[in-house]
Amino acid sequence: MRLSVLQHSPALGETDANLAAVRETLDGATFDLLVLPELFASGYFFHSTAQVEALAEPVPGGPTTAALIEMARAGGGHVCGGLVERAGGRLYNSAVLAGPDGWIGTYRKLHLFYQESRWFTPGDAPPAVYDLGAARVGMLICFDWRYPEVARMLALQGAQLLLHPANLVQPHCQAAMVTRSLENRVFIATANRIGTEAQPGGESLTFTGRSQIIDPQGHLLAQAEPREPALLEVSIDPAQADDKSITGTDHLFENRRPEHYGILTAPVN
Repeated sequence: MRLSVLQHSPALGETDANLAAVRETLDGATFDLLVLPELFASGYFFHSTAQVEALAEPVPGGPTTAALIEMARAGGGHVCGGLVERAGGRLYNSAVLAGPDGWIGTYRKLHLFYQESRWFTPGDAPPAVYDLGAARVGMLICFDWRYPEVARMLALQGAQLLLHPANLVQPHCQAAMVTRSLENRVFIATANRIGTEAQPGGESLTFTGRSQIIDPQGHLLAQAEPREPALLEVSIDPAQADDKSITGTDHLFENRRPEHYGILTAPVN
């Protein structure tokens, strides 16, 4: 399976120009699965609710989902990327999975970061796993990396590969995803962005780049530079993620003791 990750620097609010730039980068490229960053066509560090509402779109009927389907057809595979979703009068930070035949699924970010809570409603459903034939995949978005429960939920549902669109600004995520891989023995593809965005008041965010692909043993298969655009590609065998044996007597999931894990889902007092 040919797995690709795109790292780029979208311009805030310039959806049409950003989509055109991604299309240009992908011109002639083929893949089985491509992962794009969180909010890859809209930018991230928004200025106002009005700006976010203007950038929001329905799924699957909006232009960014249509663009993802178009990319999937051109590349001959599946594509995952992030967008601002409008649904039921609410706005979500969402990831969309699309194939040559159309929209497949949507994941709404469960764990919002920093100012995201000013614009977005947290996700309203647990992450799901999608069988693409070549691989079983699940989605998580950016700050979900801080919550190991998300990756574990996907792995327990049979995901072989975690798709991780991101706009990372804090340190340690790239290293932490090695741990998420080891905890669950899954492949992980993190698509981060680069560049800096600023708000009118002067506050800015600089994104860390270093998009990467990790195997179920925690090995780094590919990683981009911190400040340069990149299109990574590696060949993987998703079936490797089905082996949850740690030693001849230790099995990652069979050795779990969930009857003692109740505190993990108890509300914090």
